[in-house]
Amino acid sequence: MRTKSVHVEHLTRVEGHGNILFNARDGRIEKVQWQVSEAPRLFESFVRGRHYSEMSHLVSRICGICSIGHVLSSLKATEVAMNIDVSEQTVMLRRMALHGENMQSHILHIGYLVAPDLFRVGSVFPLLESHPDAVRAIVKLHRLANEMSDLVCGRTTHPITLTVGGFTMVPKEKNLSELRQNLINILPVCDAVATTILDAIHMLPDFKRETEYIGLVSDEGYALYDGMIGSTDTGRHPVAEYESVVNEVVVPQSTAKYCNHARESYMVGALARLNLNGGKLMPRAKQWAQRFGLTPIIINSFMNTVAQMVEYFHSVEESISLIDTLLEKGLVREDTTQFKVMAGRGVGAVEVPRGILFHDYTYDREGKCVKANCVIPTNQNHNNIQHDMEAIAPQLLGKSEREIELTLEMLVRAYDPCISCSTHYLRVGFMK
Repeated sequence: MRTKSVHVEHLTRVEGHGNILFNARDGRIEKVQWQVSEAPRLFESFVRGRHYSEMSHLVSRICGICSIGHVLSSLKATEVAMNIDVSEQTVMLRRMALHGENMQSHILHIGYLVAPDLFRVGSVFPLLESHPDAVRAIVKLHRLANEMSDLVCGRTTHPITLTVGGFTMVPKEKNLSELRQNLINILPVCDAVATTILDAIHMLPDFKRETEYIGLVSDEGYALYDGMIGSTDTGRHPVAEYESVVNEVVVPQSTAKYCNHARESYMVGALARLNLNGGKLMPRAKQWAQRFGLTPIIINSFMNTVAQMVEYFHSVEESISLIDTLLEKGLVREDTTQFKVMAGRGVGAVEVPRGILFHDYTYDREGKCVKANCVIPTNQNHNNIQHDMEAIAPQLLGKSEREIELTLEMLVRAYDPCISCSTHYLRVGFMK
């Protein structure tokens, strides 16, 4: 009787706590499961009764990696609820803020969390010896993303200049010009990192599973800040009707809810965005997508990391274009207080590094939140991770337990999960 058993408790090189179970006996899969064991966060309860002016600052603490995206989704929800319009300058600066965060997170994931798998080492530290130039390049890309977030948002994490209606402070034109030149200068470094990934891309499993891909879409370009909900299966849906798309359900092995739409599960994130918006990438990003063989529809979830590298290029290129427009028009300090506080409900959606993020608030006449719902990208991906595991498990039967463990770990890491952000459910048992 041949038994193979893998139990990974608290998977490493991901944010939060998740477990992997794999059991097979006599060539038959008995159990394969992705378990989320993180303690629930319950942020929707924390924000009830809080004033609209506090909301974005509170929800940014959901995540230390995606805090800018949470703030932007929160601000958009409040502005929809109170019928507040924002200026073109505000939209462009917010798009830059989102690019900065995506660049931060993507290169952290690629360089520090996934690269060790590509070179079959346990962490980034051995790569300091074997690939020192690549590690230095990763650090340069990460540093620039941090500096960009500092400039636009006031600090790297948990932004302080973004507010309802606009910005409390806008960058100086001199600093934007310097950032523009730094972005131009970093493109050859991006090329070097992408080349390293291309050379190691054969280390990613050749896995294929068709699924539904969901993300923002827009006729105006590669949708990150604004757009409609797009699906590769069902087309476009209004952001306000997000609940009919995400369809959250509770499952016994997870403190985070699962989601499904047209199929048993769906995927969000860089790969989903590329599948939906690939034709609208900036030129250098599009060239690298072609070199990587990323021609939509790509159905290998492991390629999500490669799609993140393509998006890094896109964010650099589009940020240069945004700065050009801002400098041409000239930046002005805007009054963000000229609106009327009113009761209402609003839904805000933006694309954060791991996929489409929704914030949904209902306010009373005093501007206090009476109901809130946040649907996190990783929350939406958990179900697809589970189904990917079930699909790949039979292909692993002939491998050693260590190879099985590594492949399943790589699969989860490919999604770049932010596990603790996604845990909003708590089962309560009452004693009789």
